[in-house]
Amino acid sequence: MDIARRHGWNLTPKEAVALQNELRGEVVADRPLDVSRIRHIAGVDVSVKDNVSQAAVVVLSFPDFTPVETALARRPTTFPYVPGLLSFREGEVLVEAFEKLGQVPDVFLFDGSGYLHPRRIGIACHMGLWLGVPTIANAKNRLCGTHIDPGPEPGDWTQVVHKDEVIGAALRTKRGCKPVFVSAGHLSDLDGAIALVMASVTKYRLPEPVRAAHKAAGFFA
Repeated sequence: MDIARRHGWNLTPKEAVALQNELRGEVVADRPLDVSRIRHIAGVDVSVKDNVSQAAVVVLSFPDFTPVETALARRPTTFPYVPGLLSFREGEVLVEAFEKLGQVPDVFLFDGSGYLHPRRIGIACHMGLWLGVPTIANAKNRLCGTHIDPGPEPGDWTQVVHKDEVIGAALRTKRGCKPVFVSAGHLSDLDGAIALVMASVTKYRLPEPVRAAHKAAGFFA
């Protein structure tokens, strides 16, 4: 997969925040995502062990989730863990994994935040600018904003609001489980993100592409 290189990664946290503020205006988080047209979806995740990051991008057919391709990459972890700056910790190794893909999916689903971010440019938005393909975000925890608990049924959701703006959704994917926090990334929208996440949930709380990427990114002895 050809990736347009937009900037270097050797930045301080202060420089990273400044870059986010510069790039946020390029993010398109209101483009309708037509789930019926999706044929391939990629799950994206990164794991870190002993100061080494391993990225995994797992392409699955949609909606049956048959494995198509897995791309892995490893790099030393050089950026500190700073809430809101995950893309600068994981972005460089992810770009290496993206470049190994032969099959370009219709959408990338990230284990992390997207528009649900204090500066509206979480990892799904930031990497979406590099990819030029629709991205959405599925986070296990809420990065910012407030919400009320959604109803108990799968598909129930409530708005996540930050500074009087709806930035994402608390989405109940399975009865009896905590909600996940879904948002648009780049070239997508919140309604489409919710629909795609729900269409990607099978037996578990997390959508299948994210689960597949998490398993592939893990370090095994």
